[in-house]
Amino acid sequence: MIRKYLAAGIAALMLATAPLAAFDTQASAAFVLDEKTGTVLLSKNADVPLPPASMSKLMTLYIAFEAVRDGRLSLDEALPVSAHANSFGGSTLFLRTGERVSVEELLRGIIVLSGNDACVVIAEALSPDGTEAGFAAMMTQRAQQMGMTNSTFKNSSGWPAEGHVMSVRDLTLLAQRIIEDFPDFYQMFAETEFLFDEAESSNRFNRNPLLTLGIGADGLKTGHTQEAGYGLVGSAKQGDRRVIFTITGLDAASTRAREAESIVNWAFRQFAEQTVTRAGDVIAQADVWMGARETVGLMADQDLTILLPNTPGREVTAEVAYTGPIEAPIAEGRQLAELIIRPEDLPEHRIPLYAAHAVPASGFVARMISVSQVLLGRMQAEDAM
Repeated sequence: MIRKYLAAGIAALMLATAPLAAFDTQASAAFVLDEKTGTVLLSKNADVPLPPASMSKLMTLYIAFEAVRDGRLSLDEALPVSAHANSFGGSTLFLRTGERVSVEELLRGIIVLSGNDACVVIAEALSPDGTEAGFAAMMTQRAQQMGMTNSTFKNSSGWPAEGHVMSVRDLTLLAQRIIEDFPDFYQMFAETEFLFDEAESSNRFNRNPLLTLGIGADGLKTGHTQEAGYGLVGSAKQGDRRVIFTITGLDAASTRAREAESIVNWAFRQFAEQTVTRAGDVIAQADVWMGARETVGLMADQDLTILLPNTPGREVTAEVAYTGPIEAPIAEGRQLAELIIRPEDLPEHRIPLYAAHAVPASGFVARMISVSQVLLGRMQAEDAM
């Protein structure tokens, strides 16, 4: 038995595309994901644990969303503000020790206003020991369970602390989980303004620079500290496509705004979805050994849509790999092969292929003839040596 490769007969893959230059980002680390297809469009220092600043508030929010969903918190429940929560500077809701604030206001205060004090109130309410440190340990454990292996939390807000780190891949994964797991809560991330306290009206605007540009942006979270630089976890949706990305380590808020807008425009303009095969369409034939038929059709069991560069100029290669010839009998729907698609400058795709129809074993006489032919071929080969 040998490994065989066949050219895939998929018309959509014969599209031509021009050489695609990788996006030249100024960010020290960046990760860009096409949500629907799971295609990574850009990866720069993606798995390096870095100070995330306020972008790590997304983890506090995710755990709070879970608590509301599971009934451990309710949106109209009023939580107390501790002296510890009131001790934080930076971006706050100007909460006062002893007052009580509803969970919904706290969530909006974190999402829109990046309130450090609001994070601590949520953290102390959900912490297994009532402390922010206990909540941070829970954040780290939950992140590991979710596959965020380069994230460690020391607090709930992203306040600078040694060892408080996340990678840009982890931040993008976290954003994706928020969008997909909590679509109702996700609507809050598009709010451009939230006035919590009329006496402190200067802090009422969302710092996300993309929300008012008309490019489909609807989240998620900015961050800035001296150590981390300026960063953004962003997402935008145009038509049926959504792009999620994280950038960090930029030198100014204006640079962050330009870089984020450029990434969104690049991701939507330079790539397009292509349906390369439909479920049940036979795209290749594999050789059969000792069967009632000499070949068996190969098909995918679902429609296959992938992301490809969007400009003319070069071919995308596709091939079918299988170990064959495949001995009969072959049941319909049995996995037999793999479709391998290799777009230049993008990750390859490997899709299982299945038997499009059953192939019974050949009759006794036909099988004996096949065996005889193989033996005869071997004898002739030996004589020729």
